[in-house]
Amino acid sequence: MPGIDESKTFRPVRIAVLTVSDTRTPETDSSGDILARRIEEAGHSLADRALLRDDAESIRDLIKSWSADPGIDVVISTGGTGLTGRDVTVEAVRPLFDKEIDGFSVVFHMVSYGTVGLSTLQSRACAGLVNGTVVFCLPGSNGAVKDGWDKVISHQLDARYGPCNLLEVMPRFKE
Repeated sequence: MPGIDESKTFRPVRIAVLTVSDTRTPETDSSGDILARRIEEAGHSLADRALLRDDAESIRDLIKSWSADPGIDVVISTGGTGLTGRDVTVEAVRPLFDKEIDGFSVVFHMVSYGTVGLSTLQSRACAGLVNGTVVFCLPGSNGAVKDGWDKVISHQLDARYGPCNLLEVMPRFKE
């Protein structure tokens, strides 16, 4: 049965958080705050945090920079995954993927469906590897961030979670 094996050792990872929004400020970035708090409460390290406007070039440049930084293992973005003209996170990040983690989108939508029903269709949440760094792109709502972290990402970033997790294969991402 899937779950945490308490006999294994927890291994913290270094996670950068990016909020993509034309309307939020550092003072109103509630989804970024939720992610940062949950990352630290889980025992991981918040390696960096940024807030950018919906601009594909800026998003792409920051993801490239973070993926080249040996002090960052994982990037989680929030915002810009919807269907409007200003939602450009997916267009900015997906071309950077060396490999896409297709199952993340599937599982995220399954979890999200339980919370918001068919509204999950309006999200283009995705994940992939950029230069050996795991990148998750979540919607910008607080609920989506909670679902994404609590029910999917936190388990995959916990070396104790079985039957398997991303930490087991992370050292081999740059092979």
